[in-house]
Amino acid sequence: MSRWAPNTVDRLQEAAIDLFEEQGFDRTTVAEIAERAGLTERTFFNHFATKREVLYGPRSLRQQQVVGREIAESPDAPTPLDAVVRALQVAADEVFEGLRTASTRRRRIIAASPELQEREDGKRAALTAVIAEALQGRGLEPDTALLTARVGVLVQQTAEQRWAEPTERRPLRDLLSEALLTLRAITE
Repeated sequence: MSRWAPNTVDRLQEAAIDLFEEQGFDRTTVAEIAERAGLTERTFFNHFATKREVLYGPRSLRQQQVVGREIAESPDAPTPLDAVVRALQVAADEVFEGLRTASTRRRRIIAASPELQEREDGKRAALTAVIAEALQGRGLEPDTALLTARVGVLVQQTAEQRWAEPTERRPLRDLLSEALLTLRAITE
C-alpha cells in the first residue's frame, strides 16, 4: 500500500460508497474501506474522523466557503434570496457539477440510514448558518437573514433532489434557478 497515493480522499470515498451500497453503512468497517481503496486505516483517519464523514468530507466545507464568499461579494443581487441562489449556483459549479453519479449514490445511502439522515440535517443547518451570517454581513436583520437562509437551503434541496433523478441531465445551476422560479410562482 502506497503511503503517498494520489487522489487519496477520492479513492476512500469511492471505496466507501461501493461498500455501503454492497453491504450497507452499518455493516461496513473502516478497515474494509481502507483495504478496498488500497490504503491503510491510518491513512483513512488522516482524512476522516469517522466512516460517516467519508460521505461528507471536504466538499461540504468547500461548499460553505464558496457560498459565504459569494454572498459577501454579490452586492448587485436584486434580492437577498437572489444572492443566496447565485452563491449556491457558483458552489454547484465549483464543487458538485462533476459529481452527479456519486451524489446520486450518496443520497441513496443516506436515505437508508437514520444516522446519516441526522448528519445530513446537521450539514444543512451548518450551511444555513453560513448563509445567514453572510446575509447579516450584508446588512440584513438576523431574523430576515435566517429566514432567507432557510428558504435558500430549501431551494437547494429541491434542486438537488431533481438533479439526482436518473433521467435528469440539466446542470444543478439550472435546477437551482428553476426551483427559485417555482418558489416565486407559488408565493406571489
